[in-house]
Amino acid sequence: MIVVEIPSEVVMAVRSMTGYGKGVYEGEEIKLVAELKSVNHRFLDLAIKMPKSLNFAEDGVRKVLKEKLTRGHVDVFVNVEDKREIKGELGVDRGLAEQYVAVSRELADELGIENDFGVKDLLKQNNVVCFSTSEMGEDALSEALFAALSDAVASLDAMRVKEGENLRLDMLNKLDEMRETVDKIAVLAPDAVKKHGEKVRERVAEYLGSVAVDESKFLNEMAFYADKVAIDEEITRLNSHIPHFRDVLQKGGAVGKQLDFIVQEMNRESNTIGSKCCDIRISECVVALKCTIEKLREQIQNLE
Repeated sequence: MIVVEIPSEVVMAVRSMTGYGKGVYEGEEIKLVAELKSVNHRFLDLAIKMPKSLNFAEDGVRKVLKEKLTRGHVDVFVNVEDKREIKGELGVDRGLAEQYVAVSRELADELGIENDFGVKDLLKQNNVVCFSTSEMGEDALSEALFAALSDAVASLDAMRVKEGENLRLDMLNKLDEMRETVDKIAVLAPDAVKKHGEKVRERVAEYLGSVAVDESKFLNEMAFYADKVAIDEEITRLNSHIPHFRDVLQKGGAVGKQLDFIVQEMNRESNTIGSKCCDIRISECVVALKCTIEKLREQIQNLE
């Protein structure tokens, strides 16, 4: 079996899992078209549809695709056109023909009639004349198949790289949006605690009237509240996740699963911030933050 080596592409590119590729091999005796269509999938899932004459090469096709693709559901369609003018030859079953002739003579003698059974009649009988198809050799089919597959994989890879680059740029922009939102939360957090303390003081004073407020107890309660709603750790972790995400994305390759784990951590930190803070301004930031994280997650699902 002849296997044509697939040309190497930029290995550190970020690739999408969606794409289409087509390769055509056309020789004097054969035309073969290979088409690849890939969509999102957790693992590499290959669905190969080829003529029976190419069944011998299926393992080779799987091996080539596994060397070039990491994830995605890939449909493989192969169509073969035999361009040979003579694709087989006629044959005659002489033994069967002799039996037909003998039977015709016996019937003519037995019934006393003229035997008018001739060659034209003989050729009309079932299985006397047969057409045998001449199968194309495996070497010729392999050469055509893997040449077309090479072009199809290269075409598919180019589309996946192009789409992956678009996704990469879009995600980098979303990371900048996240950074701005986290910075805004970091600025608002101390002020939120201060404003909450002022509101509590006003309500306590309104409730107690002329009775003096125990300042030490009040301060203790505010300190307890400030510690309970503190989001410094969550902000710090988010500020570490963002550059980590960026570094992994810039490194390239098959990074989809790794980025998915980072996004899960980002979402966990943003949920914690939302549950701790009652300031409406921070809540609005958390909503925006979670929307951006969800968009990142959706984009990641397309990455290899």
